[in-house]
Amino acid sequence: MTDGARLATQPGARPREAATHCPYCALQCGMVLRENGARVEVAARDFPTNRGGLCQKGWTAADLLDHPDRLTTPLLRDRPGGELRPAGWDEALDRVAGGLRAIQERHGRDAVAVFGGGGLTNEKAYALGKFARVALGTRHIDYNGRWCMSSAAAAGLRAFGVDRGLPFPLADLGRADTLLLVGANPAETMPPLMRHLADQRERGGRLIVVDPRLTATARQADLHLQPLPGTDLAVANALLHIALTEGWLDRAYVADRTTGFDEVRRTVAGCWPAEAERLSGVPVADLEATARALATVDRAVILTARGAEQHAKGVDTVTAFINLALALGLPGRPGSGYGCLTGQGNGQGGREHGQKADQLPGYRRIDDPAARAHVAGVWGVDPTTLPGPGVPAYQLLDSLGTAHGPRALLVFGSNPVVSAPRAARVESRLRDLDLLVVADFLRSETAELADVVLPVAQWAEEDGTMTNLEGRVLRRRALRQPPPGVRTDLAVLAGLAARLDAPGAFPTDPAAVFAELRRASAGGPADYAGVSWDRIDAGSGVFWPCPDADGPDTPRLFADRFPTPDGRARFRAVTHRPAAEPVCADYPLHFTTGRVLAHYQSGTQTRRVAALRRAAPGGFVELHPDLAGRLGVAEGEEVRVVSRRGELRAPARLSPAIRPDTVFAPFHWAGVARANSVTNDAVDPVSGMPEFKICAVRVEKA
Repeated sequence: MTDGARLATQPGARPREAATHCPYCALQCGMVLRENGARVEVAARDFPTNRGGLCQKGWTAADLLDHPDRLTTPLLRDRPGGELRPAGWDEALDRVAGGLRAIQERHGRDAVAVFGGGGLTNEKAYALGKFARVALGTRHIDYNGRWCMSSAAAAGLRAFGVDRGLPFPLADLGRADTLLLVGANPAETMPPLMRHLADQRERGGRLIVVDPRLTATARQADLHLQPLPGTDLAVANALLHIALTEGWLDRAYVADRTTGFDEVRRTVAGCWPAEAERLSGVPVADLEATARALATVDRAVILTARGAEQHAKGVDTVTAFINLALALGLPGRPGSGYGCLTGQGNGQGGREHGQKADQLPGYRRIDDPAARAHVAGVWGVDPTTLPGPGVPAYQLLDSLGTAHGPRALLVFGSNPVVSAPRAARVESRLRDLDLLVVADFLRSETAELADVVLPVAQWAEEDGTMTNLEGRVLRRRALRQPPPGVRTDLAVLAGLAARLDAPGAFPTDPAAVFAELRRASAGGPADYAGVSWDRIDAGSGVFWPCPDADGPDTPRLFADRFPTPDGRARFRAVTHRPAAEPVCADYPLHFTTGRVLAHYQSGTQTRRVAALRRAAPGGFVELHPDLAGRLGVAEGEEVRVVSRRGELRAPARLSPAIRPDTVFAPFHWAGVARANSVTNDAVDPVSGMPEFKICAVRVEKA
């Protein structure tokens, strides 16, 4: 079956098969859904990203389509503290529209906010951004992708002039002689990607992993650097110092294709490897071996992920690794370069088309008059009516229900009660709202607080597009219609827009929305004008930018020039600074978070899949045996992890894979095991990324 095929039992019959993509991570593995009586079965598809493989989450993805927890009717809360009750769609939408209108009449347009998700299709992300700016007229929209890749995005924009997670095809990883993974654990977060790393190993390539834990990925590495969380920037600058000292720079590349190197040279001249060892704990010998492995081969790739990025200095940390890549002349060459491993399924496309507080479709800046005029023309509105930039996700959530913050919030595809930093505070902010509306297909922890819950379609019940970690635009294809009583997100937005007398059109057909998205993105950095559903179906997706329907797409960026005014990449000098919250006598340990193989993000979906729940039934706290011995804690004994913001309780898991000065917990669980009750809400001043990956804690028996 071809990528674009959809098979039916007879002409006009409901499709019995659909070639589509996994609903989880940004790898967007190809799969085939088959109806077998009342059951939907999953089969792997030989697609370039996964090459016939799926992880356990992908194999079980269809288990939620007919799950008993599935929402199939709107729910309303008649009074604060009351129970949610079933309601009809007209009553629910009337309640929402009436509430939004009353709040805005009383408090102004910005009294209503919208919070989206990195799993929404391009069409839904685009429509949500348009709805916020046109139907609501609010500047307050952001999304949970702010917590995924925003630091890498900001660093990429200021260095390269564009933000695309991987500016080259995923297959390039298998061609690299040396691959440096910084803060990434794809063996658990996106297992099929490991097939590309296996290719690299078979070619004799070398894998180096930088991670505070000896993860499943680090166990496969030729060299594992185990720094203290929050010290990756010091490591990166030391690597560049070594390359400078040893004369390993690509001087012709630096001279011909970059600017700003002299300041970086002066800065890293003082970043001695011995000082990096003191700060990070990584031995000088390992730093020297890493620099040599990157600089003395034909092809090298440097990849960062959340471990390096989810810090209050995440943008500068990524910048330091970009500086290293540029100094070695890596970007733009086949089998070489810098890239970021995007996390959420549409983390890339979700921010390109309007969910982000400062952006319009096509990755245009909302404060650019030309961008406003272009997009307003597509939307059929006066550009002066479009609001200005909003605020990043955590700042938005932290202001909810306050005297000067939004009084109402619409949530699509996100569960901030579990996923936000300092989650107990965010939960209290949500409780203080006059109106909380959640569109979801399950009763997430956030939906449990809502005044109105709107049941929406799942991934296998709607068409659309996704943009994966390579910038490859893919087709999501519906296998069947949503259950009775369920509507698509596009239908929800259209129904609310009509009730709010919004100008312009809000189509419910995703194909029509995508056609409008193409026009809105035309000429922007993320140009989809030449991408059509037919063109995607004819192959294995289309890489943006693709401005011309008859012209080529762009699998590899930077081959000849960078999309900056002068065509050159920009070095930027950055220096290490400590974590926002240092350890002390009362909180002597470092706390970090991450994911486990069986679960995904806030766990709303995967915690309801029996096979995944059996594989990982609950949260845990990972402690080094030496630390556990000092604390008198035994394997499986419940412990409390306490920070200045809150605590979590979970069984101890003793492992030499973690540093003795650091404790780890996965963030997929709610309740007492909620890791984000502990995490720090300090944010990067450029990207707004919270410091999820390090804070000061103490551990004690529960």
